[in-house]
Amino acid sequence: MKSSLIAFLSYYRPYRRILFTDLFCALLVAGVLLIYPLCAGYVTRTVLDTPGPASWEQLWRVGLFMLGLLTVQIAANTFVDYQGHMMGTFMERDMRRDLFVHLQRQSFRFFDSRRTGQLMSRVTNDLFDVGELAHHGPEDLFIAALLFSGVFVILFHLNPALTLLLFAFVPFMAAYAIFFNLRLNRALMQSRARIADVNAQVEDTLAGIRVVQSFAGESLEQSRFNVENERFVRSRKAGYHADTFFYQGMTVFTQLMSIAVLVFGGLSILRDTLTLPELITYLMCVGILMEPIRRFVNLARLLQEGVTGFGRFRELMLIEPDITDAPGALTMQDPRGAIEFRDVTFQYPSTSRPVLRGINLKVEPGEFIALVGASGVGKSTLCALIPRFYEVTGGEIRLDGRPIREVTLESLRRSVGVVQQDVYLFSGTVMDNIQYGRPDATELEITEAARWAGAHEFIMALPDGYDTDIGQRGVKLSGGQKQRLSIARVFLKDPGILIFDEATSALDNESEAVVQASLERLAAHRTTIVIAHRLSTVRKAHRIVVLTEEGIAEEGTHADLMRRGGVYAQFQAQGASAITT
Repeated sequence: MKSSLIAFLSYYRPYRRILFTDLFCALLVAGVLLIYPLCAGYVTRTVLDTPGPASWEQLWRVGLFMLGLLTVQIAANTFVDYQGHMMGTFMERDMRRDLFVHLQRQSFRFFDSRRTGQLMSRVTNDLFDVGELAHHGPEDLFIAALLFSGVFVILFHLNPALTLLLFAFVPFMAAYAIFFNLRLNRALMQSRARIADVNAQVEDTLAGIRVVQSFAGESLEQSRFNVENERFVRSRKAGYHADTFFYQGMTVFTQLMSIAVLVFGGLSILRDTLTLPELITYLMCVGILMEPIRRFVNLARLLQEGVTGFGRFRELMLIEPDITDAPGALTMQDPRGAIEFRDVTFQYPSTSRPVLRGINLKVEPGEFIALVGASGVGKSTLCALIPRFYEVTGGEIRLDGRPIREVTLESLRRSVGVVQQDVYLFSGTVMDNIQYGRPDATELEITEAARWAGAHEFIMALPDGYDTDIGQRGVKLSGGQKQRLSIARVFLKDPGILIFDEATSALDNESEAVVQASLERLAAHRTTIVIAHRLSTVRKAHRIVVLTEEGIAEEGTHADLMRRGGVYAQFQAQGASAITT
């Protein structure tokens, strides 16, 4: 709890000046509100009690003084409302930025076990209420505390007995508020989780809308959505139940206080222990007393919503990335591309046995290696370990003789280019997507990369050429076009090591031929590892590595492995389709 409070307060640091000015303005607002009933008491007790020519002048002075107070109040409230809200928005922005940076540092393993929609809910919905708390929290607490203490002093001075009776309600109000706030907090936590589930379901369905519609699965997706939506409604029902009882209870207590003042104040007048002007002042102060109570109630709501949101924010922020730079990690410059696996073992957290065990493999600089094997033996996993998308469970991987753990992640991943079967293109233009390979590249370098990837001609045929918007995930392009853009992106990146993960398996023969030629140009003079299932790709490799569930079964050229009559030869006998991803 203490660490969370310190973390929350740290976001005020860049906006200390706004915060202190905001609190000063809150002090002015509270002071003005306390002076109003005193002015009214002065008028009823002094000015109107002895009417005469001098009373007119006194009345005008009091009126002008109160107009001046109103001007101060409006100016202070304007600053509090505008600048205070902006301060909360800035803090919300900073938290969202920090969370986004933190999420990008997480490994693939983190995202394997979490749904995108739930993470999006934490980045967006949760932090909105945190921003509201950041603004209204200090301000409401400060004004409420000042008003509450100030009103108590004034009321006690007017009539101690009546004031003690009035404040006898406070402990009961506090106990009632705490009880229902705890219930409200539990309901809000559940509601946050449920709306995150709704977001995850919507994201999942809309991202796969082509599959949904091709299988006529709209009714199935609708039923899944309805289940999550109803769970959210039930969670909100519990929240509204606690919220209603909380607010109505506070209303009852405040009205009871007003009734008590009116009844017992009237009795005090009848007993000559209180004058009518004092009762008027007292009633006005009680009216002002409702303001700190209202602010305390609002603060309680903001605390529940803001603390819940910040708690979910901190929950993610406290998850340390499992793959980070080692202390003193070096920046890799222009690697030669010598890769060595030394007794490497890897196991996913969700599996009961290792995917890879005891892998020993050397890849020489500039060598073209083809990885083949049945589905599920770990070919893609093996390649994902090189740029440290996952961390090895045992053993180590070396690059140019240095353990990759001793190299900064950024420089390691800039040295490795990956072309995958499932191409991911970002929303935006063709230019934007190619330039992602090197953001500081010039337009000439981008078009040159596109030419090398065999993409320039089809790009120029698009309606706006390189400025054509390709839609979300490149839906306006064919599979071959998307793959060539991804290759152009890697050409622009110009890495020393290439990994082709079934880059052509989903393409038709014509597209495959074009993409294959682009890949061969890209692979020239670079260390290249290809996960292959087509014989044409395998035959061009300098060396073929056959992977099985037991590890590396055999290595050699196509001709060598065929002569041995081992696992590779059996794949060929079964047909090229046996060598799968």
